Amino acid sequence: MPSKAASLRPSEPAPQPPEGRTLQGPLPGADGALAPREASPPDAPGPESPALGCSAPAALSGEEPPAPAAPLTPRPPARPRLERALSLDDRGWRRRRFRGSQEDLEARNGTSPSRSSVQSEGPGAPAHSCSPPCLSASLQEIPKSRRVPGSERGSPSSGGDPLSGVASSAPNLLHRDAAVAGSSPRLTSLLPPRPLPALGLDIASCSLRTANKVDPDLADYKLRAQPRLVRAHSSLVPGRPRSPLACDDCSLRSAKSSFSLLAPIRTKDVRSRSYLEGSLLASGALLGAEELARYFPDRNVALFAATWNMQGQKELPPSLDEFLLPAEADYAQDLYAIGVQEGCSDRREWETRLQETLGPHYVLLASAAHGVLYMALFIRRDLIWFCSEVESSTVTTRIVSQIKTKGALGVSFTFFGTSFLFITSHFTCDGKVAERLLDYTRTVQALALPRNVPDTNPYRSSAADVTTRFDQVFWFGDFNFRLSGGRAAVDALLGKGLAVDVPALLEHDQLIREMRRGSIFKGFQEPDIHFLPSYKFDIGKDTYDSTSKQRTPSYTDRILYRSRHKGDICPVRYSSCAGIRTSDHRPVYGLFRVKVRPGRDNIPLAAGKFDRELYLIGIKRRISKEIQRQQALQSQSSSTICSVS
Repeated sequence: MPSKAASLRPSEPAPQPPEGRTLQGPLPGADGALAPREASPPDAPGPESPALGCSAPAALSGEEPPAPAAPLTPRPPARPRLERALSLDDRGWRRRRFRGSQEDLEARNGTSPSRSSVQSEGPGAPAHSCSPPCLSASLQEIPKSRRVPGSERGSPSSGGDPLSGVASSAPNLLHRDAAVAGSSPRLTSLLPPRPLPALGLDIASCSLRTANKVDPDLADYKLRAQPRLVRAHSSLVPGRPRSPLACDDCSLRSAKSSFSLLAPIRTKDVRSRSYLEGSLLASGALLGAEELARYFPDRNVALFAATWNMQGQKELPPSLDEFLLPAEADYAQDLYAIGVQEGCSDRREWETRLQETLGPHYVLLASAAHGVLYMALFIRRDLIWFCSEVESSTVTTRIVSQIKTKGALGVSFTFFGTSFLFITSHFTCDGKVAERLLDYTRTVQALALPRNVPDTNPYRSSAADVTTRFDQVFWFGDFNFRLSGGRAAVDALLGKGLAVDVPALLEHDQLIREMRRGSIFKGFQEPDIHFLPSYKFDIGKDTYDSTSKQRTPSYTDRILYRSRHKGDICPVRYSSCAGIRTSDHRPVYGLFRVKVRPGRDNIPLAAGKFDRELYLIGIKRRISKEIQRQQALQSQSSSTICSVS
């Protein structure tokens, strides 16, 4: 029997539902079970009856409309607010999964599926599965089902409708939206045009989040794909909610803000016991091979050694960048050892200037003085935990006055399992070569080092020579060895300008001659010299001594090194600073690569001690000078007057 709605307009054909677009069967309930179909009234259309049109108010009210009156279109029911208490039950909310890595990439790349293309609403549109929507910050961002006018009973579209992926987790939302009609077409999700290349889950995808153009043929693909040592912040702290990223490893690795430099420690590694604990082979030893490999995979430390005779000048250079940070070095060094002879009267000011130049990445590990002989050791602040106690010793070879002395100052410590000894000396001046040889002998015999720090290799040590009791030895200072032959002969070689024959000058060097004879610095080496003599200049000028004494230019300032193991010390650069002219000596520096070995845990460590007061003073001065420089630039730019002629 035809319904009353069908008898109102006999000439108008009943609308037919589009093929494949009707949701058949009962809708699932909140708990996933099938809800029973409600009994329809006697006059309601059955499943085989035509659907009610939206323009038939009589069918909704069940009363005969007056024939002459215009049909009144009823308003659709109000759309329910997408609140958790109304639209989503707790069980459905908990069944929602979190965003995967591919969906995370699409969202970050700006190629969100909702902006890809307009959904086709035609009948028979090919259906494809859409992944469940991502976990958003607000529930109101969850996509809602849309209809075209005339859809039967508001059935959802099967052609890529976004709610198809959440029909099982949010049936109430689907059931409530099923009665809403009259909406316009919306943007839907689309799969990428081609699959992304397979990548490992341990890739830090910083570049993948910026562009959806991952291609193995790109030049930096392999570089970007290298694994990195990262660790996610723990989300197991009591009182804090568990991070949603902790459930998805791919999304966790895509979250840049959740990384730390600390490597995770497995529980089974902490529970394990080993008889090797405290030895070189122990896993996790404080100074062992595993810890050394974390900081120095090639076991090479970058070292800077320098010597400078300041001639007792109170005025320091305006900048020490050329001295400590030479332009030829692309990177700063790990350890700085600076020795000074005839240092300035204010030693603290000198150390402050060093700290100011090196900046906040370095700390003063130790400093010592013997008269006007100064020694300062700066190290990267993240390496102070692997240094032993620093010890020092002094030797006086000749008393010139109550302040100025000739002698030596030695500073030693152990870094991981490698012991270091730094000596700065000021030997007898003038032409007394025999007295300089005697100064050397007194120094190696009288320096009482090490004291409390154990010798790393006592079987190769000698009580008569301090340099044999350490793995790596650097000896630098003003040795006062001259160029023989007279001033005229040396000036003739120096007068060639840029084409100075340095090897010809070194043929007259007294130190090289004595080292070849084996009378001094036994077992030591010196890097190749390619710079001009560092002594004696007119202060503030680049000309050699023009006074009545006419001292011969010489290589008095030298840096020598010795190692227990052949090849452990590799010189990188050996030069002088021609731009510092506040003294009659030019500073001489050397860059080295030094082999470091793991150590035992019986070494007394310094517990990270450093001169904090000097650190704060140097950093504050560094900041204040930068502020003054910027203010000067601003005032200079504001005072510039442009005139048009």
